[in-house]
Order: sequence, then C-alpha cells, then structure tokens
Amino acid sequence: MDVVVLGAGPVGLMAAMMLAGDGHRVTVLERDGAPVPDASGDELWRGWHRPGVNQFRHPHLLLPAVLRTLSAELPDVERELETRGAVRTNLLDGPRRFGQAGARLPGDERFAMMTARRPLLEAALDQVATGCDRLELRRGTTVAALLPGHERVPLRPHVRGVLTRDGEAVHADLVVDASGRNSAVGRMLRDLGAPGPLEERAEDGFLAYTRYFRSADGSVPEMPPAHSAHYACVSTVATAGDAGVWSLSVGISSRDRALRALARPDAWHRAVALLPQVAHLAAYGEPVTDVMAMSGMESRHRAFVVDGAPVATGVLSIGDAWATTNPLFGLGLSMGALHAVALRDLLRTGVHDDPEKLALSFAQTTESTLGPVRRGLADWDRHRLAEIDALRAAVPTVYDTDDHTWHVRRALDTLKFRDPDLLRAYAAGAALLTGPGARLPDAELAARIARFGLRPPYGEPGPTRTELLAAIGV
Repeated sequence: MDVVVLGAGPVGLMAAMMLAGDGHRVTVLERDGAPVPDASGDELWRGWHRPGVNQFRHPHLLLPAVLRTLSAELPDVERELETRGAVRTNLLDGPRRFGQAGARLPGDERFAMMTARRPLLEAALDQVATGCDRLELRRGTTVAALLPGHERVPLRPHVRGVLTRDGEAVHADLVVDASGRNSAVGRMLRDLGAPGPLEERAEDGFLAYTRYFRSADGSVPEMPPAHSAHYACVSTVATAGDAGVWSLSVGISSRDRALRALARPDAWHRAVALLPQVAHLAAYGEPVTDVMAMSGMESRHRAFVVDGAPVATGVLSIGDAWATTNPLFGLGLSMGALHAVALRDLLRTGVHDDPEKLALSFAQTTESTLGPVRRGLADWDRHRLAEIDALRAAVPTVYDTDDHTWHVRRALDTLKFRDPDLLRAYAAGAALLTGPGARLPDAELAARIARFGLRPPYGEPGPTRTELLAAIGV
C-alpha cells in the first residue's frame, strides 16, 4: 500500500517507520524545509529552526508510553536517543530520593522514561527514519490540497493523495494526517465537500511561561519529586533535558489576565521564588533562554465520523491532528505514540481494502483507547479553570463540585506522596497504563483517599493569588 504521511514531527515519523516496517511504501511530507543539523546538544538546539511547530522549544517528556512504544516497535530510535544524550529515568526516581516511594517493587520498571529536548528527539527520529527501507522523507514540501478519487461513500469524498503547493500530485492509497494541532486537513476536506470534521474546542485553557537553565559546572539541581505541581492559582512543570539543561514552566489560566505579567523575566523569577518545590531550580543556574510564552493550550477535538458515516475515506488523522490536550500533563506525545501503534495494528488486519470500514474502525479504536484519556483531561481543565476562577473572585471561595471523579483525581494528586500505593496509582495515570493491575481498582482508590479525610481546597502549599500579584508588582 502507498501511504503519504503529513508532518515529520515525532508522531508522524513514528507512524511512518512502523508502516514502512510492515512493508508499506511511505512518503513523509514536511513543510519546514530546514534539514536536521549534523550536531548535538546546544548546537542542535540553537541551529535547528522549525517555524511550523510552535512548541518546538517548549519542554517535552518521553513518558513511559513513549518509551514502551520505542522499545517494542522502534528500538533503533531508543538507542539513537541514548547515544545523543537523552537521560534515562523513572517516574518513581524523584519520590524515591525523598523516601516517598517505599521499597522498589516488581513492576516498577513499567514507569521507565526518558528526558530530552525536542530537537534532540526529532533528530534521533530523523536519523533512523532516513535509513528506513520503503520510506522517503521530503522536507520543504507544503501540501495545498487533497486529491479526490472516483470512489465515494454516499455524500462523502474519497481521498487518493495530495497536491503540493508546487503543483505535484502525490498519489496514495491512504493519507495519514500527523501535521499537528494546526492541521489544515479539515479545511481541505471541506473544500472537497466533506461535512466536517466537526471540531470541539474549549473556549479557554491555559498559558505557560517557560525558562531554560544551565549551571556553570554542568551539574543539574535536584529535581522535585514530581514533574508537575498545582498550587492555588498556578501550576508548574519541571523537566531535566539533555546536555545538563533543565526547564521550569509556570502555567496559569488564560482567563487570569493579571498573571500574564509572568511574561516579564523579573516578575517570573519573583513568582517562582514563592513556590517551595521549584524555587531552587531558578536560583541554581543561569538562564539560557528568555521567558518563552506558550498559548493555544485549550483542549480541542476533531470528530471524523458524522451521522454514522466517515466525513471522508482515504484519510485518517492521528496525534494532535485528532485531539490536543493540556500540555502541562505532557501526555500529547504519549497519546500520539499509542495512536500510531493503533493505526499500524488496524492496517495489519487487512481492513484497508474497504476504505469506509477502515475509517469507521479507526474512529472506533481511537475512541475506545484514547477517548477516555482525552475526555478526562478536558474535564480536568474545566474544573481546574473553575477552581482558579473561584480563587480570583472579588471574594475568594473554595471551589466545589458534585463530580466525584474530579475530587478523586485532585485528592490523589495532593496525597500521592503519603501512600506508596497511591503514588503508583498516580504514576499509572501519568504512564497511560491500562488493563488489570495497572492501577488500584476505583473503589479501593477512593477508599484509600477517604482515609486521609482530605477536603477542598486541594493543591500544594504555596502563595495565594494576592501574594503572587504583590510579588510580581501587579
């Protein structure tokens, strides 16, 4: 089968390599034209520019679902990452340093992961992909339109490839859209007369302000026991990267305009100094970037089945082109990796001989495997934004809701270091582990949490919003 993959980001390249490994002829079209520099570390970071990827400089984590996928499906990429300086770690390493994880248990290896800055990740993927048989990677190729085929599901177009901006027709039996959150494929489908996809997009989301650091002697400070922490009105994400670099991101509600002052380095540093778990990360080394703002962090979902029929056949969307989630959890890459595996596995069944069945089956597989994660993160966002709204009201109040799932998730996040079993339940969610034994049964999880008698407000000890505003001079 001839496959065109749109986008040479991590998800697109993982999918392309897996499909090529199964014998499909794969062409990857990437609009950014800059070749990958023959470099590593800071030289790679400074020398490679990806204007088509807004989040290219922002932190990324190769959480356990990503590392599991690479180990099982693309071991050459895993080895290339390690050769280039990606750091092996485990979700329980931080809690273990602080004596919060208890004894090492059989199965804790399932929480293994890696950390690396995104340029290093993409360079490793590119290095392996360019050596793959049956895979052609073409950078600097912009897709202008989808090519219609003669076959049609009633009232639905069929796609037979793409047309580049230079007027070249690239024919394919299947087009895989891995072009990310700003994918233009929806518009291209509507240009063919397709009724969609239907897009659901939250009105509001989060903003993040990130700065990278390095110490003079190359040492890295002790990272907090968890990558993320949620305070009253802000959240933080701390990541150790490659080449002795680490980053710290401060996330706020996009509705909280006063805290947008965190875009100023002086305000950012004064605010971080008030956050107990991460203050040392900004004091230990010297900044190697300015404060970088990331917007567009609201959840988004594109539905490709409308009224029981696919909006089109011959084209499927994976990763962020299907749905985006809150980057503060770092699960986008994990979901994309699992999505690529699901696509490869479905094509192995031979269902691609029936384009309509393929589209419907992929939508069903996507919904059953990744739909619950997407909806759960969107629900978390909705409640968290409401929680912050309650605290920034003229008369601050404690947010409450009758949504039991929110209380369990928020309490689990607050209590995870007080019970090793709760910690592993928390880590299983971060690792996207599923199946029997992946985490505590819901009833037992709720019972363990109830024993602590925790009630709202949840969150880490830290400054109030008033104290934050005073510190940043607002």
